[in-house]
Amino acid sequence: MDFAPYLAGLAAGAGLIIAIGAQNAFVLRQGLQRHYIGSVVAVCIVADVSLILLGVAGMGLAVQQHPGLLQWLRYAGAAFLTAYGVMALRRAWQGESGLQPAGDGALSRGRVVAACLAFTLLNPHVYLDTVVLLGSLSTHYAGPERWAFAAGASSASVVWFLSLGYGARLLLPVFRSPVAWRVFDVAVALFMLTLAAVLVYQPVG
Repeated sequence: MDFAPYLAGLAAGAGLIIAIGAQNAFVLRQGLQRHYIGSVVAVCIVADVSLILLGVAGMGLAVQQHPGLLQWLRYAGAAFLTAYGVMALRRAWQGESGLQPAGDGALSRGRVVAACLAFTLLNPHVYLDTVVLLGSLSTHYAGPERWAFAAGASSASVVWFLSLGYGARLLLPVFRSPVAWRVFDVAVALFMLTLAAVLVYQPVG
């Protein structure tokens, strides 16, 4: 069996997924707080793999032909990121974060999953990266090799989100300090607000 298409998909998928993004910041936060991390990781993996498979199946052209949808996602995503950024600033100001037991001031599983879906699906760049770009790259291969490329890209997603979500516990000694949480929340807030501004002022497509 020729592993070249699989390795090419693995490298391409890793290059796109590992880049710092709002979704990764959210997964890291949930991993640090140990709140429903299994659900969060599962949502991210299923969403990413589904989009990759849609792209390889030829949906990239359909996404490109509906710029109105991407523009709607652009502004909806910016609004969501702005709201989340403001919430992070409030947490930093009030010192509400910390390693609290699940259920003690934590969001419900449904709200956490909903937020995770929003971070994943309200970002128009996720469609350009997974559906359009990875879908386009897969056209260099034919038949089974094309799906081997998809398997490689999907594997990158699985490994990354499992590592990010469950590997966050390695940072727990640092985040036992309330000051560390405040710094983290300020960084997240600035990152989210910057991403929101980029979505508003930078054309998609």
